[in-house]
Formats: sequence, structure tokens, C-alpha cells
Amino acid sequence: MSFDNPQYPLVIFTPSGKRGHFAAGTPILTAARQLGVDLDSVCGGRGICSKCQITPSYGEFPKHGVTVAENALTDWNSVEERYDRIRGLPKGRRLGCQACVQGDVVIDVPPESQVHRQVVRKAASDRAIVMDPATHLYYVEVTEPDMHEPTGDFERLGFALRDQWNVDRVTAPLPVMRRLQGALRKGNWTVTVALHKGHRDDSHRILDIWPGFHEGRIYGLAIDLGSTTIAAHLTDLRNGTVKASAGVMNPQIRFGEDLMSRVSYAMMNPGGDVEMTTAVREAINALSVELANEAGIEPRDIMEVVFVCNPVMHHLLLGIDPVELGQAPFALATSNSLSLDATELNLTSTNPAARVFVLPCIAGHVGADAAAVALSEQPGKSEDLVLIVDVGTNAEILLGNTTRVLACSSPTGPAFEGAQISSGQRAAPGAIERVEIDPVSKEPRFRVIGCDLWSDDPGFAAATATTGITGICGSGIIEAVAELRMAGLLDPRGLMGSAGQTGTARMIPEGRTHSYLLHDGSATGGPVITVTQGDIRAIQLAKSALYAGARLLMDEMGVDQVDRVTLAGAFGAHISPKHAMVLGMIPDAPLDKVTSAGNAAGTGARMALCSVAARTEIESTVRQIHKVETAIEPRFQEHFVNANAIPHATDPFPNLAAIVTLPDVSFNTGGGNDAGRRRRRT
Repeated sequence: MSFDNPQYPLVIFTPSGKRGHFAAGTPILTAARQLGVDLDSVCGGRGICSKCQITPSYGEFPKHGVTVAENALTDWNSVEERYDRIRGLPKGRRLGCQACVQGDVVIDVPPESQVHRQVVRKAASDRAIVMDPATHLYYVEVTEPDMHEPTGDFERLGFALRDQWNVDRVTAPLPVMRRLQGALRKGNWTVTVALHKGHRDDSHRILDIWPGFHEGRIYGLAIDLGSTTIAAHLTDLRNGTVKASAGVMNPQIRFGEDLMSRVSYAMMNPGGDVEMTTAVREAINALSVELANEAGIEPRDIMEVVFVCNPVMHHLLLGIDPVELGQAPFALATSNSLSLDATELNLTSTNPAARVFVLPCIAGHVGADAAAVALSEQPGKSEDLVLIVDVGTNAEILLGNTTRVLACSSPTGPAFEGAQISSGQRAAPGAIERVEIDPVSKEPRFRVIGCDLWSDDPGFAAATATTGITGICGSGIIEAVAELRMAGLLDPRGLMGSAGQTGTARMIPEGRTHSYLLHDGSATGGPVITVTQGDIRAIQLAKSALYAGARLLMDEMGVDQVDRVTLAGAFGAHISPKHAMVLGMIPDAPLDKVTSAGNAAGTGARMALCSVAARTEIESTVRQIHKVETAIEPRFQEHFVNANAIPHATDPFPNLAAIVTLPDVSFNTGGGNDAGRRRRRT
């Protein structure tokens, strides 16, 4: 086996992105262990525990540069057949300890097979929402049938709703109609109905019916369907209280980490869009069950679902081929909001008659998630000029005030999520999330998810014994790069110096470049965690795309600075404003004017779930937002190149300079020698 020998088949793991070449016949579990992939196993590969379940993917993967043949893994063996016969394997799953490499293959490690399950940091914010949900419970007394007035039970229920609740134009799906007569008679001609009101008209639909007076609650799901994660909040439709929140990785990651990779997969694999649609709907159903169980309710109590998502996720959720979004003019099948039956999306873990509302999209690359952020943060009502950045694999950016609101999306890629980073991982217990580097000693200290202690605090080793120190997540790599720059270990071009140039043995030569040793756990069997020159480059590309998008909006607005910056999204909530500015992710602004909005898209989804008026408002608002298309703007590339410098090649950062003095260093690109010792820039 060799990690880099092209004569051996290539094995690529998602969502970690780790890859290596392995000899034919190598078990997937063995490959995962040698690469440090987070794949569980309790029985030691004997095919007993089933913890190592994996999902192989087949077809064309342009992003990875591989074609996966149907025979990329060995056939099912007797161990897998026995396990499937007795306990059942989900469709498409294999046991990692039994499936062996035969050719190039892409392997997805599902969340339940990961030792360290991801912490999806999209918690619901405590936002006051004016309750006006589309679905209410109504108790109704219905007139008994009369042979002399031949009206049906449903018609008399409609009359009762009109007379007692001033509700007119009532319909009901057939499953509800089938239970109507039994409910009326069991309730002695009284029933409670869950009634859904359309926000565009006065029509009403009965979603469920109970005999007599029903004291139960009804619930809705607000779902932020992102490229990387799916986050959902189970909400009480009576008072807006969030009863449970949970999230999972978007299983579409195995088809491509970024949006254009998924569009390419759909283009190059007939039926690929259907595969991705099926995968994400199954994940949403499983998430719904998890939330219902956590809250102690029945899935039948979930009456409504609201979705916010970017345009590609929007189309794949709806079962629409996203191919048109991969090429100019980036046409959406529809940009309007949608009201649907849950059954139309094969959502089986809700009430059978549940209704779905999908927020409108702003434009081809600026979706319903950006609309939800606009609903939550209200940039059009701001007196000062606010820049709102929803940081993720695909960043949505809004700039505006009471005069006008602009929007764009920027393809930052998955580096901010910990992917494409040598020691990167998703946010999970054991991942480094905070970093500090002493500017004098050049020694680091860090914090990991799941522990409040810093690595140099007494008791840190004991406190992290269970989780270990497993890698570095998005917020950690941002702080690490910024700290390297502030400590004089990284120059403005993004080059790291040698040990001789920087005065620290933590700078390790790697060919013609250097890496910074952040943590060495090899003595206890743990990983060696470094920040490599490749990691720096991945972060530079991601932050440059983000900054260039913001600058384009500022150009369109005719300004060189903004009054305040709001960082949104799960990732944005954990970014240090100072480190973000040192890195040059965001334009210069007073640090006290850089704040976090948490999961603003999720908050917008909850607002739409709990308020019919909010749905009407966002439908009006999106028509007033002007979209700037980064893909065709000539200045995007110029802004992108200038933003490669840390913090920036040409834009001044006076607010940052007032609080941070960045060392004036420059390092050569030679090998491990010190021929190009530290010198001042000219």
C-alpha cells in the first residue's frame, strides 16, 4: 500500500475529503484507519457490530478526477449477506470491514458510522416573532344530519366553521375525508380540526381531525437546507417555542462538496439529479423522526414545514434538474415562493396532509436562504450601511440600508468548513476551534470543541481524554492562519518562513515549503496536526472569494467602507471578528461594529413558519433586492487577486491597524535553507 502511488486504486472519503492509493484487496476499514478517517468499529473488523457501514458512490466525479466503476469494490460476501438477512442493511450500504478495494472509489461515511458525530451549530436564536401561523386548531360543534335537509357531513362541518369561526372556502384531502364521519360520531358531533390558511388567498384546508376537544399541540419544522449541513428546528405553532433542534450532514456531499460539483455530477451522470434528490429527502425524513422523538411527539403532530436553501439545493429538493444553474444566464425554474403538500416531496415523517412552504429565491445564484437572511436581519430598514455575510460553502452577501439592498453569492468552497485542509474536519468534539500563538515564543495554545479549557491549562489532558484531539475545524483554521500572520510566521503573500527565518522549531520543512506544528499527539497514538502551505492557500482562495463579493457590492453602492458587518450562519457565529479582519475575510470596520447574527437563515425560516405576514413580506422584499452576478462581473477577478494578500494588497485597514500591528516580514519560496532570511518589504 502507498498513499501516493498512482499504480494503486484511489480511495476518496467524504465528507472528510481524505484520500490515498491502496492495493487491491485492501478492506475499506483498513484504508480509513490508515488515512485517519473517522469510521467506527467495535468488533475489530469481524463483521459483527456493523458500526463501519459505508456508502460507495459510482459514476463520474469531475471534482475528484475519477470515474468509479460498478466493480470498484468486491462483491457482497457471506458476512454482509447474513447481516442483511438478519438485521438489514440500508439500501446502498456496505460493511467497511468486508468491502475491499478493486478500483478507484468514492466512499461516504454516514453520520451514524462516525466515531465523532458532527455538532451542527445552527441553534435557534432567541428571536421575538409575532405569532400568526398558517395552521391553527379549531374546536367545532357540527349540526347532526337531518333526513329533510340532505347535506353531507363535510358540508355541515364547513357551515359550522363559517358560523363559529368566520372561516369560509374549506377543503380537505381524501385521507382526512375518510376519517371525518367516524370522528364526528365518536365526538358526539363535535370535532377539533387543524386548519391551514393559504397566505395568498382566503382558502382553508383541513390537515387533520380529532373527535371532540383535542388538547394536543401542533408543530412545524423550519429547515435550513445547506450545501454542507441540514439544520432543523421543531417549533410549537401555538407560541413559537423551539422544542428541539438537530442537524445532519447533507448526504449530497458524496456527489460533490460544492454546488457546481453537484451540478456537474447531474450533467455527467444520467439520473444523478434524482439520486441527489432522493438522498436529501431521506435525510430530511430521518431528521424529522429524530426531532419528534427528542420532543416526545408523534410525527403526525408536524403540520407544516418551511424550507430555506440556495438555488441548487432548492432545485434538488424539489426534484428539478439543476443543470441550468451551472451555466449563464443561471436561470431558475421558478423564483417564486412555493406552497406544496409534503407528499409531493416524499416527506413521510410528518402529518400525511402537512403543508410545505419554500421561501422565494432572489436570483439564479442567490437563493431562499439569502431571502431568509434578509427577512431576519432587515437590511432594507437599516439607517446605516450594513454588510451581512452568511458564511458557508457558498457565501451569500447582502449590502444595504433604507436606500437600496444589493445581494450576491460567492463560491468560497468548503475550506471554511474544515474540508480541503490537511488536518481539517467538521465541527465535532475533539476538533480544534480556537488558536492563539505567542508572538515572542511562537508557541501555540488551543481549545477543542467539547472542552472549555485551553491546551496549556491544568487538567486539559484529562478533560479531553474521551474525545482526544482529532483535527481542526473551520473556525480553528481561520484563527490559526490569522495568528500565524500576527506572530510573524506568515508574510502578507501567505508564505510561511523556515525555522531559521522565524526562530521556531515548529516550522517544519515540507519540500520547498514549510508547515507549522500545532499539535503532536503521536506519542499517545494521536494525530500530528499541522498548518501546511496548502492549507494557507485553500483559506486564501476562500477568503478572497468572500472579500471580492463584498467589494463588488460596495462598488455597486459607490462606497469604500461600510458602517457595520454582520456575520451570519452556523460558521459565522463562531468566527472571531478580529481574526476574520486580520485574515481579510471582511472589509475593515470598527471591531465593535462586527457582530454575529447566529443562524439568520434559520431564524428567517422560523419567522416564515410562525407568521403568514412574514411570508407576504419576504415575497415583496425579494423583488426589491438588486442581484449582482459575480460570475460575469469583470472586477471580481481584480478584487479576488488583490484579496489574496493577508489582509489585502491594496485596500487599507485603518480600524485593524489601530488595534493590531502586523509584522513586516517577507519569506522566500526556496527550500529549507535560510538563504532568504527575513527582510523588510520594499
